[in-house]
Amino acid sequence: MAVTYRDAGVDIEKGERVARAAARWARRTQRPEVISGVGGFGALFRLPRGYRRPLLVAATDGVGTKLAIANMVGRHDTVGIDLVAMNVNDILTLGAEPLAFLDYFVTERLEPAIAEQVLRGIARGCRLAGCALVGGETAEHPGCMRTGEYDLAGFVVGVVEEGKVVDGRRIRAGDVLVGIESSGLHSNGFSLVRHVLFERARLDVQAHLPELQRSLAEELLEPTRIYVPVIRSLPVPDIHGMAHITGGGLVENVPRSFPRALGARIVRGSWPVPPIFELVQRLGPVPEEEMLRTFNMGIGFVLVVSAANANHIVAALRRRRVRSWVIGEVIRRRPGVPRVAFVH
Repeated sequence: MAVTYRDAGVDIEKGERVARAAARWARRTQRPEVISGVGGFGALFRLPRGYRRPLLVAATDGVGTKLAIANMVGRHDTVGIDLVAMNVNDILTLGAEPLAFLDYFVTERLEPAIAEQVLRGIARGCRLAGCALVGGETAEHPGCMRTGEYDLAGFVVGVVEEGKVVDGRRIRAGDVLVGIESSGLHSNGFSLVRHVLFERARLDVQAHLPELQRSLAEELLEPTRIYVPVIRSLPVPDIHGMAHITGGGLVENVPRSFPRALGARIVRGSWPVPPIFELVQRLGPVPEEEMLRTFNMGIGFVLVVSAANANHIVAALRRRRVRSWVIGEVIRRRPGVPRVAFVH
C-alpha cells in the first residue's frame, strides 16, 4: 500500500490552511516599507525615510514554559503577544524602532485552530509595536514532541540612527533608575511558577484567588507589556541606558549596559509588588534573593536617566498613563562587590 506524508504525521493541507491565515493576519500589520512579505522565500522591506546613518538591530527570543499554561487553559491568543514583546522590548533598549517580525511555530501535529489563535496574537503584538509581520515557519515534528505541545520563537529586525544609539556609554555614578510597571509575570520564571502553584500548592489553574481579583489562568496568561510606543515617545537625549527585565530579574538585567566600574543600588519598597509575586513567594516558599533574580517583581523596564531629569521622565510617563517610580541609583562599584545591591 502506498504511503503519504500524512501517514507519517505531516498534513500539508493543514499547513496550507495555516499559511493562508498567516497571510491574512500579516496584512493587518503592514508598514509602507514592506515590498514583499508572507508567502515568498524571503521578505523585502525598505528602511524608513528619515534615517541618515541607519544601523540595523536584530534579536530573537521565545516565550518559554508559559506555553504550558496556555495548553492547560486551552487559550492561545495571548502568547503571540508575549512572543513579539520579548523581542521588540529587547531591541528597544538600544533605542531601536522595530520594523519587521518573523515567527517560528513547531508542533507535534498541527491543529490549525490553535495555530491561528497564536498568529492572531502575534499580529496583535506587531500592531502594538508598530512592526510588520513579514514571514515565518510552521513545522510539524511528529514523534519529537508530546501530543498537543508546541513551541514558539520570534525574530525582529529594527533600525536606529547611529548617533542615537542608547548603549550605556553615558551612564554615570549618580544617575537615577526609573522603573516602569510590568503587567505581571511577563514571560519569565514560569518553570518555577508552575512548580510552586501546581506541583507544590496543587492549585487549580481556573481558581479565583482573592488577592488576584481574577482567575489564576487570567493572571498567568496576562501578556507581556510592549513598551515600544511609550518609550519611543520620550526624548532620547534624556535617556542614558535601558534594561528589559526578563530572565535574571533586576539582578542580572539592570547592569547589562553599565560600564564595568558601575553598579546599581535599588531600594526595596520604592514600588508596589503585584500580588502574583507575593503569592508565589509565600506558597513556595521562595527566598527573597531567589525571587529577585528570577522575576521582574513588578518592574518590566528600567530607564537610566540623570537625577535632574528623573521627575520629568516620571511625569511624562504618567501623562501617558504608565506608572513608574524612581527605584534606585547608579553607584561606583568596588571590585568583587555584586553589581546590584538591594537596600530597604
